[in-house]
Amino acid sequence: MATQSDPNSKLVADNRRARFDYAIEDDLEAGIVLTGSEVKSLRSGGSNIADSYANVEGGELWLINGYIAPFAQAKTWGHEERRRRKLLVTKRQLARLWSATQREGMTLVPLRLYFNEKGRVKLKLGIAKGKKLADKRDTSAKRDWDRQKARLLKQGG
Repeated sequence: MATQSDPNSKLVADNRRARFDYAIEDDLEAGIVLTGSEVKSLRSGGSNIADSYANVEGGELWLINGYIAPFAQAKTWGHEERRRRKLLVTKRQLARLWSATQREGMTLVPLRLYFNEKGRVKLKLGIAKGKKLADKRDTSAKRDWDRQKARLLKQGG
């Protein structure tokens, strides 16, 4: 019997480039503080997190440069597209993120923006270290070899 997907859970934005540019060490789920027009815009699917990043400032976690398209019906009380949005994590997670970014030289990269099963907007953050050009080439070569290997196995079997 096929399981039905929850109508509330929905992927809004995916940062596919992040796994190519960064070596993801760990990830965590964070809530995000939004206005009503931003949530309505996300339900219609207008967002981009490819150019954004997260930062710990003043004891709080912020999403910087995340784009949420303006909602057409909220002209008067709309929202700013690229405003800084507060992310919600526990104190222990915040301390761990601050330590990773300040001491270990890691970066906080948004991986995906989605609605969870309760219908709340969540952001999956990756704790990452930037890749050098040679590492990117290795990743690309490994991906190509895996494709080639799968193709050969499919033809042979």
